[in-house]
Amino acid sequence: MQELEKIKKQIAEYQKAGKRLFATSSFQTHSIPLLHIISKIDKSIPIYYLNTGYLFPETIAFKDQLAKHLGLTFIALESSISKSQQRDENGQLFFTSDPDYCCFLNKTQPMEPILASHDVWINGIRADQNANRAGMKVEEQTPQGALRYHPVLHWTAKDIFEYRKAHALPEHPLEAEGYLSIGCEPCTRKHIAGDERTARWFGMNKVECGLHTDLIQK
Repeated sequence: MQELEKIKKQIAEYQKAGKRLFATSSFQTHSIPLLHIISKIDKSIPIYYLNTGYLFPETIAFKDQLAKHLGLTFIALESSISKSQQRDENGQLFFTSDPDYCCFLNKTQPMEPILASHDVWINGIRADQNANRAGMKVEEQTPQGALRYHPVLHWTAKDIFEYRKAHALPEHPLEAEGYLSIGCEPCTRKHIAGDERTARWFGMNKVECGLHTDLIQK
């Protein structure tokens, strides 16, 4: 695949320039090709994931399966604010009363020091996932000064499927149950009509957690 060679070349150029690289993953089915590609380039590149405390048990088990299958190191990032303190003045957990703030505490804020200590964030977003991502470029800047590198930005769902099939890569165990975009358990529903992410934060005026809106230079 021509695109695969472009990714290998670009990562090699970053490394030759002495850039400090890292990647992130949510361990969804569509995330697996990029993890596989990284495992073939350099297994020492750290892969961070956001352990929000609300992930599906199936996601945690799948993460462990992938670590063995791909030989990659997955590093958890967690909020400095305990779950018992993540409540509003009425005692409701923020994912119920203020999901944006919940995402800030559990996703955006824990990522900020990683961006401050690294040069390149290898990120698996795709333009066909929603309107916000459709407007992004392969390289973007973050407010912290790091570069966002989106190597599979222009891959389609079909490209992801064909790559997985060609390399016999597993799928997230919940996909067979109808979950196509899998995040935190309280804010994820089975797929309904619409784009890949319509079942996230269903019924709320929200389509992103902040990682791809707040952590990108405007």
